Amino acid sequence: MPWTAEYYPVAMRNLPSPVRLKAIAIANALLARRMPEDHAIRIAIAQAKRWAYRSGILP
Repeated sequence: MPWTAEYYPVAMRNLPSPVRLKAIAIANALLARRMPEDHAIRIAIAQAKRWAYRSGILP
């Protein structure tokens, strides 16, 4: 089941909203490619944080 802004993994709970939404999008894309859920979550969080730092969303 794909994640949404209302339903997402506990590991994404403390992310700022824009970063969480990006992580959800990335994780859903990885799941669509048949990646295991635990790997998809970790990779999505890391990539979303990287995106946020580069975008200036996170300091």
